[in-house]
Amino acid sequence: MIKKNTTLTKLLTIRQAAEILNVHVGTLRRWDKSGKLKAIKLSDRGDRRYNQEDVESFINLRKK
Repeated sequence: MIKKNTTLTKLLTIRQAAEILNVHVGTLRRWDKSGKLKAIKLSDRGDRRYNQEDVESFINLRKK
């Protein structure tokens, strides 16, 4: 059962995040490896998802 004040985090695929940030997916992989923008790894295969709030925060930091 979900608590009333709980919000679900929207996760973006690597392609969605790359499109929003206007970068290549390879760039996102490098940023994840260096710690610049961390991804959530979902499987042994290495599928990456990005927290939408993290991507938005990253955009705001780049604008400054």
